Amino acid sequence: MVMNETSAAERRSLIAQMVIEKGQVLVSDLVEMFNVSEVSIRRDLTLLEESRRLKRVHGGAIPIPGNFRTDSFEEKEKLHNSAKERIGQVAASLIQQGNILLLDSGTTTLQIVRNTPVSLRVSNMINMVTNSMPLAQEVLTWPSPNLTILGGIYLPDYQATVGPQTLNQLQELTADIAFLGTDGLTMEGGATTANVLMAEVDRMMADHARKTVLVTDSSKFGRKGFVPVKAVSAYHTIITDNGAPAEIVQAIRDMGVEVLLV
Repeated sequence: MVMNETSAAERRSLIAQMVIEKGQVLVSDLVEMFNVSEVSIRRDLTLLEESRRLKRVHGGAIPIPGNFRTDSFEEKEKLHNSAKERIGQVAASLIQQGNILLLDSGTTTLQIVRNTPVSLRVSNMINMVTNSMPLAQEVLTWPSPNLTILGGIYLPDYQATVGPQTLNQLQELTADIAFLGTDGLTMEGGATTANVLMAEVDRMMADHARKTVLVTDSSKFGRKGFVPVKAVSAYHTIITDNGAPAEIVQAIRDMGVEVLLV
């Protein structure tokens, strides 16, 4: 199957994820899948090996034992920008005056903050709680924001806090909406991520909100990450772009979960 045209950065991101999921990738398969030259694929594998994302072998690549690292926050932020912005705009339209919001550290979640209406950015209009440093920095540019930053162990790749201290603070909260991202989404495995500690935070955010909204671009559909977060049925609403596979969208809707396509 030939994939739609992707940037080199997006292609390398997908290759790195495929190595983790499949255990091995072949140069010949990648050439056909991405419709690029063998030289381009070999260059991708060399760059991914240099960044410790995989190990090159004859004819392809395999995972580095014990390495389940996905893209860093900076790397993820460069991918699928247009779709993430549209998703963020629709998600932000769900926010109402007086809401208490939980927001995780996803790059799509950051777009919700960037698209929050100006009328809600002033003091006491909404209360935002997050473990994400980039998201917190964005909110702190607002006039008199009502923001709670969760403490804990800082993970540089995610630019977010995790661990017992983060969970203890979340345990005491109840929110109107939790906005969560994901590294992968399948009908069987639900929403998944590559990091156990990040999964714990997202899981508790979902458990402590009256409504849980998953925001994810369509590239995550069909991808199964390392650690499960929540089953598809646990989400009230999923917001994604119109590149999401129609059969999966319909299957999710058949479960009673709202799916908004942008």
